[in-house]
Amino acid sequence: MLMKDAGMRIRVEPELREAFIRLCRDKDMPAARVLRAFMRDFVEREGDDQQFPLSFKEQVTEKV
Repeated sequence: MLMKDAGMRIRVEPELREAFIRLCRDKDMPAARVLRAFMRDFVEREGDDQQFPLSFKEQVTEKV
């Protein structure tokens, strides 16, 4: 499993944040895990092999 030591700060509308947090709580899923899963899926789907080395894509697509 990869170390999770890089942070990311984003700005979103307060209503979007609250709806996201509420939905994550309702589904008993940590918000950070949901965001990481989205990022992994996006990289796997949209990334190309030249942009992301195979070893990176293999690590990123591992499910937690």
